[in-house]
Amino acid sequence: YLEAQRQGVKPIIGCETYIAPNSRFEKKYEGLQETSNHFILLAKDEEGYRNLMYLISTAYLDGFYYRPRIDKEILSQKSKGLIGLTACLKGKLACLIRENQFNEALKTADEFSQIFGKGNFYLELMENGIPEQKIVNLGLLKISKELNLPIVATNDTHYLTKDKSRAHEALLCIQTQTTLQDPSHMRFQTQEFYFKSPEEMKELFKELPEAITNTIEISEKCNLELNFKQIHLPRYETPV
Repeated sequence: YLEAQRQGVKPIIGCETYIAPNSRFEKKYEGLQETSNHFILLAKDEEGYRNLMYLISTAYLDGFYYRPRIDKEILSQKSKGLIGLTACLKGKLACLIRENQFNEALKTADEFSQIFGKGNFYLELMENGIPEQKIVNLGLLKISKELNLPIVATNDTHYLTKDKSRAHEALLCIQTQTTLQDPSHMRFQTQEFYFKSPEEMKELFKELPEAITNTIEISEKCNLELNFKQIHLPRYETPV
């Protein structure tokens, strides 16, 4: 946070969370794919930051099942001061669109919109060369039109530059205890998961300029000020 400020970069505090399909207390599913979906939360202010910390703590203490998970119930209680974004292909809306459950995706988007309030929930569009992403983008644009929800251009970033994709592939091999020579080793489908420049993003979304300008809109809404000049630890009264 402080280093970003020193470098002239506005720090935005947030987290990619996991949302349980139903209740965070429900732990009956088999395998990672069934237990959660990705969701992005960004803190707009100090209240949002406190709510974010509460949600992450709850995810570990109450909702942990394969991964730390929240749910829509606790999110609706602690959404103030936060901006929500629909995340990548592993987000709930993306999964529903890919499964041809558009009406359910529409309903879910409306639920998130109600939770965060007007102007605090965005549909994420990505251009990563994956065929399924184009299908999801079309579905999200349709939802945007039907519910009057804002869109935003993002890029799922896992390494800094495009030429680092091979190194990232090797890192995945280390993580999953396999090798690059193994034909079934884990890898990303394309080499587009790097930190793209503003120019690249503008070119990718030239047909949807509002998706670019909304990145600025979100940045302007996030104004968390952290005070490092005072002690934030609670005061405990010791017994006499």
